[in-house]
Amino acid sequence: MPKPCVLILCTANSARSQMAEGLLRQIAGDRLDVFSAGAEPSSVRPEAIQALAEIGIDISGHRSKSVGEFTARSFDYVITVCDNARDRCPVFPGPAERIHWSIPDPAAVPGPSEARLDAFRSARDQLRTLLAARFA
Repeated sequence: MPKPCVLILCTANSARSQMAEGLLRQIAGDRLDVFSAGAEPSSVRPEAIQALAEIGIDISGHRSKSVGEFTARSFDYVITVCDNARDRCPVFPGPAERIHWSIPDPAAVPGPSEARLDAFRSARDQLRTLLAARFA
């Protein structure tokens, strides 16, 4: 029997959705197939990689993917982690339950690198709490 599929969307697929993918694979990867994508893919932010590495999750091999790579696939859950992705998210075939969490964009935080990394840690912790409550 195939595992339920989850798609996590954000605008650039560079931070929040990438961290959520790594977190959910750790939380429920044995029970779910987990993917992430973006409306305007760019590259995985080094701060996202570092924030997850601090808790033992390696996403250094991830790449930023376009939501277009997944439009022909059926998902059980489609999670948007930013308002822009929620508004631009295409309709996916199948019975996908849509979940929206408005997580502040850590990449938008100005200032020195430590302040920026703290924003990524905060987003990571918010996502971990939400994902664990829903899928653990």
